[in-house]
Amino acid sequence: MFKKFTKEDISSQTSIKSSAQRAIRASLLKQCPLLSQPSEEPDTPLLEYIWPKKENITLVKCRDHLSIYALHGEPLWFQHFDGPLFPTLRLVHKYPNLLPHVGIDRGAIKFLLSGASMMCPGLTSPGGFLPLAESLIPEGTVVAIMAEGKEHAAGVGIMKLDSEEVKKVNKGVAVESVTYLGDDLWGMKTI
Repeated sequence: MFKKFTKEDISSQTSIKSSAQRAIRASLLKQCPLLSQPSEEPDTPLLEYIWPKKENITLVKCRDHLSIYALHGEPLWFQHFDGPLFPTLRLVHKYPNLLPHVGIDRGAIKFLLSGASMMCPGLTSPGGFLPLAESLIPEGTVVAIMAEGKEHAAGVGIMKLDSEEVKKVNKGVAVESVTYLGDDLWGMKTI
């Protein structure tokens, strides 16, 4: 999605009305329940640290029906058409527990960093990681892709199978990669 993305791909930037911002916040809280959990202060949800209610967010419309939501020029989330909201990899690095984690083995790292989808064997091999059955990750969930031996996420993707099905089938695409270290969104600190 961001393999060849430049500032020339941006068509417009507009400040979002407060009613639309409330809808986006509600969508984020529904999609990622962790955002409603208290963070540094006991009564303050994590979403307040990332995007304070009093701050206006900017909608950056780009080619191919891509929307990026930025706060003070820093991209926070993006969306393709009306699909799920994905956090940027920089946001995932600031808040590592924002998304559920899956892990790939060392052999899959070079494929992830070239934008490929993650295959089931890369997650089920000895260096890979999938959660236990009681922490099932359903199909369609946005996940952070961790690389074996690395501290921070190497990518963000969406599950194409639930985590237990990945273990059973063990072939085909498990996670569709959406953004990864080194893509053009990663290189763009501000919009």
